[in-house]
Amino acid sequence: MRVIVAEDVGLYREMLVHTLTSNGIEVAGQATTGDDVLAMVAAHLPDVAVLDIRMPPTFTDEGLRAAVRIRRQWPDVAVLLLSNYGEVEYAVELVNELTESVGYLLKERMASAYELLEAIDKVAHGGVVIDPEVVTRLIKRPRAENPLHELTARELETLALMAEGHSNAAIARRMRIAVSTVEKYASAVFGKLSVGGDLDRDDNVRVRAVLTYLRHGEG
Repeated sequence: MRVIVAEDVGLYREMLVHTLTSNGIEVAGQATTGDDVLAMVAAHLPDVAVLDIRMPPTFTDEGLRAAVRIRRQWPDVAVLLLSNYGEVEYAVELVNELTESVGYLLKERMASAYELLEAIDKVAHGGVVIDPEVVTRLIKRPRAENPLHELTARELETLALMAEGHSNAAIARRMRIAVSTVEKYASAVFGKLSVGGDLDRDDNVRVRAVLTYLRHGEG
């Protein structure tokens, strides 16, 4: 797998590069600005671009803008955004623009190299990764019209655990219920949020329910 890393903080960028190369991932290029990473993607066509949200010159949302442009110009390149801040609005805007091969993680919550590598592998294979802390903030955020109001407390709990990437068996253990009950809750969630899909055949349907929620969460 070939990856480009865009991060303006030198020490953190070196850490990312070391983590990737130590685990057999080729780092095709390193960038410090949104413009730099676009040029590198054009030159190297990596499998994944890992970008910081805030980069020079304005340190606002250069990484987000670059991620959207990358996916529009090179749809086969997955993007994983890293943030120190975890603003809900960035996650909402990201999934409004992109619905697959995309991830959003909080730097301070990555406890191990495994989490980063797992996220990169998942987005590279078309998956969606959203940091559980961001999901929690979204669930707690007040809104006028919230499709999650249709869910029961147990269905909402199931959805939150699905968004964190847990399997049916793992959800069952956490909720102390049978796997068949988890499947029942999941089917209810998909039906109420109108996302469709077969949980056993489409891994992304778990996150698709969360994406539907995010799209409705701007009001």
